[in-house]
Amino acid sequence: MNDQSGQPHGIITDFDESLVVVRFNRPATRNSLSSATLTELDELLSTTIERSDLTSIIFTGTDDVFASGADLREMAQLNSASARIFSERGQRIFQRIASAPQLTIAAINGYCMGGALDLALACDVRVASAAAIFAHPGARLGIITGWGGTQRLPNLIGRARAAELFFTARRFDGKEALQIGLVEALGDPVIALALKVARTRGKS
Repeated sequence: MNDQSGQPHGIITDFDESLVVVRFNRPATRNSLSSATLTELDELLSTTIERSDLTSIIFTGTDDVFASGADLREMAQLNSASARIFSERGQRIFQRIASAPQLTIAAINGYCMGGALDLALACDVRVASAAAIFAHPGARLGIITGWGGTQRLPNLIGRARAAELFFTARRFDGKEALQIGLVEALGDPVIALALKVARTRGKS
């Protein structure tokens, strides 16, 4: 893969023939999905989903983190009105992923928390490293995810199991994610597994 020049800080994109790897790259904040990162993601989707030469979009992270959800420092500054706008914005962006004509794949390389799990749920396919860690930690913080996870997770793994994960905010590993149907395969390095899926199942 060849790195493209002029990449924004929060996201790195690597294009390789008919696919693109979107890598979250904010290690100082555990790849949190800040407002700036959401803007970069929205702009990237605007240019990629319209490209008929691209058949797959892979989302992944850096080091041991896929992404850690919304930036809590930003969320602490929200009031009721701005929180609604923030929530609706994330929903709209993630729906663009869900509706993309390309095959969308979450290659979950490590920690996948809160809003990042919502992003993964918006993808067509989820594969993970055996070392991946998942959680919807909002209950411990007195909040609940607002980016579509409350709808997509029950649809994927069932209402009872999803409710347990939301209410307890507990962490679980890649093996359990595979057992409950949250991901469809485990592999290391997970990006290699995602690339294999993309090249065999990418949408033409």
